[in-house]
Amino acid sequence: MLSLFNVFDSKVSKALLGLAIILIAGFQYLFWFGEGGYHDHQKLAQKIQQQTELNTELKERNRVLAAEVYDLKNGIEAIEEHARLDLGLIKPHETFVQMSTIGTHYKPIYIDPNAKVDLRTNENDTGAPVESGP
Repeated sequence: MLSLFNVFDSKVSKALLGLAIILIAGFQYLFWFGEGGYHDHQKLAQKIQQQTELNTELKERNRVLAAEVYDLKNGIEAIEEHARLDLGLIKPHETFVQMSTIGTHYKPIYIDPNAKVDLRTNENDTGAPVESGP
């Protein structure tokens, strides 16, 4: 009976075993690190995922823009809304009222119009600092 190690007693079989090990190692290297290998595949799959997400966002943006174009072509309300919001237009006999967005924490500065104040240094003509507020 031949044992497994007796098969590799000849030089030819040892050379064939060595060649097989080198080929397997070479193919493994190409699989993991070669062009089009595992790492390149992972990078490409990640880029595809990112591009798919970007395409989804752009499709949604295009859908919204197409709806806006349709509204502008077919509806007077959309044109009026665009004119009012973006161009600031008002209809005849309307009164335009603009609301302030400044909060109540805003404290205005009151300056005596008759005082001579240097606004860069906030000092009056005697060199004393000017107090703000009533």
